[in-house]
Amino acid sequence: MTARTALVTGASRGIGAQICARLAAEGWDLVVTARNQEQLEHFAAGLAERSGRHVVPVPADMAEPSAAQTIADALGGVHDRLDALVLNAGMGAIGPFADFPVRRLEKLFAVNVRSTYALIQQLLPVLRKTGVMSPHGARVIALSSMTGVAAEPLNSAYGATKAALTSLCETLSVEEFDHGVNATAVCPGYVATDMTAGLPGVDAASMIAPQDVAEMVVSLTRLTKGVTIPQIPMTRPGPNLWRA
Repeated sequence: MTARTALVTGASRGIGAQICARLAAEGWDLVVTARNQEQLEHFAAGLAERSGRHVVPVPADMAEPSAAQTIADALGGVHDRLDALVLNAGMGAIGPFADFPVRRLEKLFAVNVRSTYALIQQLLPVLRKTGVMSPHGARVIALSSMTGVAAEPLNSAYGATKAALTSLCETLSVEEFDHGVNATAVCPGYVATDMTAGLPGVDAASMIAPQDVAEMVVSLTRLTKGVTIPQIPMTRPGPNLWRA
């Protein structure tokens, strides 16, 4: 039986690395991408050795317009199916609405939205093919954010990109359900990763553990294509449920 295949962006550390490790442990083959070639290749080699699975590294910078084509071409060279596309790569930036640089906003949209849109477009043919033939369908799982669901101070730009990402997933599901393609935006609050290190006013000990987010992502891949889950908010315990 052919192994299920996942492509994970932002794969070499943090949430992405934990997602990859869990999928490999469950028998998946992987195509993994990240910006740092040396770090990515080291991660892929180690994961392949530990799990015995086929793990292909594809260095790519999601800020570059050519990244989507590079990744799609690499996947097509090694696999003829794609059961899960996990969109974990992203960029974070905070600052007050009044003076947040527009050029920074444009970079956030390029990495968090445009690159995702382009990559899904490039991979849609293989997602459709897999979605039709597999009882699980083909899952697109995007790491969005609670800041795109509930407003947080200093997150006007970042939150806007994540709200756009969540909307993209919902539209993909309603357009592609006939092909067995479902999309889910996983929307965690602040997660204890490198991106949130030193975040003002939020203690790292109170943040969501990366392994909890990884578990939520991987659990979606166990579902059949008979269910669509548009978004999953994940908030930190406290007196206000709708917070990052």
